[in-house]
Amino acid sequence: MQRPAVVEAPSVLGLRPSGVQDLPAALLGAGLPARLGAVWAGRVEAPAYDPVRDPGTGVLNPAGIARYSALLADRVGGVLGRGLFPVVLGGDCSILLGNLLALRRRGRYGLLFLDGHTDFYQPAAEPTGEVASMELALATGRGPLPLADLEGLGPLVRDEDVVALGFRDGAESAEAGMQPLPPLLHAVGLDAVRADGAATAARRAVGRLGSGASAGYWVHLDVDVLDDALMPAVDYRLPGGLTWAELETVLRTALAGERARGFDVTIFNPRLDPDGTLALRLTECLARGLSARTGQES
Repeated sequence: MQRPAVVEAPSVLGLRPSGVQDLPAALLGAGLPARLGAVWAGRVEAPAYDPVRDPGTGVLNPAGIARYSALLADRVGGVLGRGLFPVVLGGDCSILLGNLLALRRRGRYGLLFLDGHTDFYQPAAEPTGEVASMELALATGRGPLPLADLEGLGPLVRDEDVVALGFRDGAESAEAGMQPLPPLLHAVGLDAVRADGAATAARRAVGRLGSGASAGYWVHLDVDVLDDALMPAVDYRLPGGLTWAELETVLRTALAGERARGFDVTIFNPRLDPDGTLALRLTECLARGLSARTGQES
């Protein structure tokens, strides 16, 4: 068992100030640290948001995201150095870069990517230049070098060390002209998860992440992987998705493994949850998913 340490990472540099910056406060207010038996490991504030798309890279806030990634990597690295298990509360999906940078500074690690979207856009195909739509591409070394080669350590994760699971945006991303996922990256869409069952799909994903040369893996959760009817408090809605029970199963399997090194949660927008009901349900799901890791039964 590893004691979890909660890090607040409320950056919206890869999206816009729509409300996801309030995710940490909402989940802390819903009692997540107590449910996990977690310590608080601080808050990493983001640089000022610039709404103007950078002409050189084609993305929003490239310099700010690079700086923030380094700061977040420092904080997550400190948690790892204390023998704790980082639970990072975003913010938008661009915080994944800082989390992976913390691991990349230590060596070779993998990634379980749980998201309703594959987030593999190139700047030319992303209408507004939001890095929250391209963080998986950047993490695997594709895109503008200021973000695809952070600290000269890019790629942060190799294609063969990634499993993307639960996405359902194939038609949408193809219509938008998103670059294809690379053949070595293991992609398990929602239909495949349903065909195998969530438990089997999760076991296979963890088995794949444990079979290579990496020293462990990070788990990234964008809550829009959940069924839109169950989790409407997200900025980019898409019909379908995992049930609460399916997500809990995937998280329990992924986070129980001794090779899991950390976990982040992104994109939940409390402003779209005015009575706090979804924050409480999400907290319950996360606590159950992490219970095998923390020893805190929910």
